[in-house]
Amino acid sequence: MFRLETEVDKARRDLLHRRLRDTNTAASAVLRALRGTPAARESPLHVWASDANGELAGGLVGHTWTAWLHVTYLWVDDRHRGAGLGSSLLAEAERVAAGRGCTASRVETWDFQAPDFYRRQGYEVVCVIPDYPPGITEYTLTKQLR
Repeated sequence: MFRLETEVDKARRDLLHRRLRDTNTAASAVLRALRGTPAARESPLHVWASDANGELAGGLVGHTWTAWLHVTYLWVDDRHRGAGLGSSLLAEAERVAAGRGCTASRVETWDFQAPDFYRRQGYEVVCVIPDYPPGITEYTLTKQLR
């Protein structure tokens, strides 16, 4: 017999994460080889752009892990769109990631956001999830960096 609970519990979440990581490491020679190396840790990667007044014009937040850059957020202020700032932010993140040994990049975006922007930057759609959330399509795109 099991008792199921739906409460948010940080301690149990962390325990579950450790146990899942241990199970995955035991099952995968690749993950075992990474364990304890610098590549096994996520490293934050942020790129910021300020305008002439020092205000935030745009930015990219992501991280590198193993040989991958994961772009979490990329945003450009409406006043600066169309000037190539998004492309510059992404290119700088890819440059830094390549310097960290990354060979690929991934990003998720919604249909009304930027799938065409990422395609123009050399990304390819590898996953499409319709109705996530309802009425919106989510895309996962990847790009080889080398």
